[in-house]
Amino acid sequence: MSAFLISLVVIFVAELGDKSQLMALTFATRFRTLPVLAGITAATALVHLASVLLGAVLGVAIPQGPVSVIAGVAFLGFAAWTLRGDALDDDESRKVERARGSAVLAVGAAFFLAELGDKTMLATITLAADHGGVAGLVGVWAGSTIGMVVADALAIVVGRVLGRRLPERVIRYAAAAGFVVFGLLLLAEGIKNW
Repeated sequence: MSAFLISLVVIFVAELGDKSQLMALTFATRFRTLPVLAGITAATALVHLASVLLGAVLGVAIPQGPVSVIAGVAFLGFAAWTLRGDALDDDESRKVERARGSAVLAVGAAFFLAELGDKTMLATITLAADHGGVAGLVGVWAGSTIGMVVADALAIVVGRVLGRRLPERVIRYAAAAGFVVFGLLLLAEGIKNW
């Protein structure tokens, strides 16, 4: 349960201000909300399943103390990445505009490709490496998937209510602060267990 809750919070925070939220907003302007959320959920579940499996392999191959230190440093890096900000580049914007056919497939394919190598994927790998065992890995997968879908659903709702005037800087600072807190906690745990 702790792996689920930690993953849910970490990935929710990681997703705030991420380009995936911008994609969710953009797709929600073209398609109905439920197909957009279905595509996001399917893509996220697949990417995060692969991330958890990769993290499990790394967690077994590397002792727990160094894994926590590496995870802590990674989370501090995610904080810097979050502060830098994220935006859709021209190629990603064109993909959103060209999406045709089934909304679920268009959104799912775009999200799947956008999430490969993204900070939420890397954070999920890091969390899975830190939470071994079947229950921990299932918790990381479920928590990270739900955290991302909820953050993207929030972007759609807030975007529809407030238009495109989101307080991006405040969201970015809050998300970065969350990464710093988790990063420092993981560093402390890793140093203690080294």
